[in-house]
Amino acid sequence: VQLQASGGGMVQAGGSLTLSCAASGSMHSFPSVAWYRQAPGKQRELVASIISAKIINYGDSVKGRFIISRDDAKNTLDLQMSSLTPEDTAIYYCNVQRGNLLYWGQGTQVTVSS
Repeated sequence: VQLQASGGGMVQAGGSLTLSCAASGSMHSFPSVAWYRQAPGKQRELVASIISAKIINYGDSVKGRFIISRDDAKNTLDLQMSSLTPEDTAIYYCNVQRGNLLYWGQGTQVTVSS
């Protein structure tokens, strides 16, 4: 499966963005999906995930501000981001996983200005 992330861009602090990840095939067959991000000079970190199609986890820094959702009918994975801060600036990546199969999207840049 190929993943295409979109929706990134530049936004002022306090603003909102919604990222979307479109799968070329059936997302329903992947019980676990996630968004990660990587800021310059930092390691890739978990932003949010849906495990086994039902358990939702958020990174501590985004709790209460970001919402992850999946639409298996449309084969999409979204990340609604609000109250953005400059610390949210990063490249955001989506992935889907089934067992040992793990696929990554190409990333979409989010830049938050102060």
